[in-house]
Amino acid sequence: MRLQKALAHSGVASRRRAEEYIREGRVKVNGQVVNEMGVVVTANDNIEVDGKPIKLESKKVYILLHKPKGYITSVSDPKGRKTVIDLIDGIEERIYPVGRLDYDSSGLLFLTNDGQFANFLMHPKHEILKTYIVTVKGKPSENAIQSLRKGIKIENYITAPAYVNVLSIYENKTKLEITIHEGRNRQVRKMCEKIGNPVIRLKRVAYGGVQLGNLKPGEWRYLTESEKKRLMEKM
Repeated sequence: MRLQKALAHSGVASRRRAEEYIREGRVKVNGQVVNEMGVVVTANDNIEVDGKPIKLESKKVYILLHKPKGYITSVSDPKGRKTVIDLIDGIEERIYPVGRLDYDSSGLLFLTNDGQFANFLMHPKHEILKTYIVTVKGKPSENAIQSLRKGIKIENYITAPAYVNVLSIYENKTKLEITIHEGRNRQVRKMCEKIGNPVIRLKRVAYGGVQLGNLKPGEWRYLTESEKKRLMEKM
């Protein structure tokens, strides 16, 4: 496997960023700096980036986790908070989360050691749909719902049109189903805040056609072959 591809697959960085690391002289193979593209490596080679050894994963792992509230979507946390990796037992491979769900949100989260798979799912140009069940304060007006469907200005950008369905209306809160293909930081929360109906609860229930299903918070499973095929068919 070519070095830049191997680095991407190991989760170090995207392939483009891996190429930059190589050109910058930050990568060593068997103790020698490599700064040219096209070098072929195997799992038997000793590879380092910025002096840190990189393990080439031979077995690809694809996990679906029901992330509970109160966990950081990260491999580690300098503040000592619980991370999603703490929920995964019995996996020898070095896995990491695909994208993010914020600390107060729950739901479907992929974890993998396949950098190409992760980068594909996260890249905005692929417009992969993500669905959330969102409970907000109050009752959004019809104009507010339509603004979400058309695209709404938050901070310095206008969101892409969202699919929005009203699922339930209670005395002082409303349950919505919101589907977007963007993945900006806390985007759904910011969208709801903008229309005057801040989020009470947020749960991601689908990603790229894969459903969370009946997994309980903190539980995880491997992706099925059909799910992997569905997610990878456009790669």
